[in-house]
Amino acid sequence: MINVGVIGVGMIGQDHIRRLTHVLSGARVAGVADVDLDRASAVAAGLSEGRVFESGEKLIADAGVDAVVVTSWGPTHEAYVLAAIAAGKPVFCEKPLASTADACSRIIDAEVASGRRLVQVGYMRRYDAQYRAMKSAVHSGEIGAPLLMHAAHRNPSVPPHFTSDMIINDSAVHDIDVARWMFDDEIASVAVLKPRQNRKAAAGLDDPLVLLLEMAGGVLVDVEVMLNAAFGYDIRGEVVCEDGVVELSESAGVVVKSAGRYAGRVPTDWRERFVRAFDVEFQEWLDDVAAGAEPTGPSSWDGYAATVVCDTGLAALRGGGREPVVLRSRPALYGVVSP
Repeated sequence: MINVGVIGVGMIGQDHIRRLTHVLSGARVAGVADVDLDRASAVAAGLSEGRVFESGEKLIADAGVDAVVVTSWGPTHEAYVLAAIAAGKPVFCEKPLASTADACSRIIDAEVASGRRLVQVGYMRRYDAQYRAMKSAVHSGEIGAPLLMHAAHRNPSVPPHFTSDMIINDSAVHDIDVARWMFDDEIASVAVLKPRQNRKAAAGLDDPLVLLLEMAGGVLVDVEVMLNAAFGYDIRGEVVCEDGVVELSESAGVVVKSAGRYAGRVPTDWRERFVRAFDVEFQEWLDDVAAGAEPTGPSSWDGYAATVVCDTGLAALRGGGREPVVLRSRPALYGVVSP
């Protein structure tokens, strides 16, 4: 049994605690930490043996914690991930790996110095059955070489505090990671286009946006991000190859046909659409930890590369032109783009 400590018990932290406690096998939540000690205590009270730690650092250092899950505020991620690496403990960090490219780079340096991979970053779309089937079709060679990818990320609405920068950093980042993973390639440049503003968008919010990602190998990826789609949480993806296309199917499950019409369900939020992907992601991570193996999921390099591409996208948003993506050299520890 793996004793997992969770740092950050907000909405996603509590969802992962539920997952680790009631859905997955081979783990128990041994402790929690949060800047809000009252909230941490309330969450721990619902666990059979969970302890409350005064700080994330104390949780990481405790001998009763075998592995760490970081779901705290983004700017705190660097310190906790570095502490876990120093303690030699596997750490699952929800995206972003860190809030700046420099911070991500410091994590890479620490992990390389440790001599082995300890960090996995939470890009759950890689674990979605539809995305995995799409990648399998692309790499089978049966429909020829990939040429283009069309993607869309549509939210029904967003909170009032959501900014144009967050469209890229919080929403498009998933499509950025998918593009790198789908084609086992790095993104070479980013351009951002602003269509007419959605009338439902708050003043000053550039909604929707279209990102154009040019892969180093020549595949072109366009990503539509719309935050006020109203009708539901709608995720789209299609890869156009030389001899055919492969696309994500509707996620509704069933389509009902009646009275000359057909209808199906559109998910209402990301948890409904990707709940199974989160489960698979965590179970595979736990299996790696239990085996004493290095994590096989998204790496510190993947977290760093996504952050650099997001920063480049923000520069393109502000400047209105095509911006090149400049990455540091990839350490041998990370091989190629994560499978």
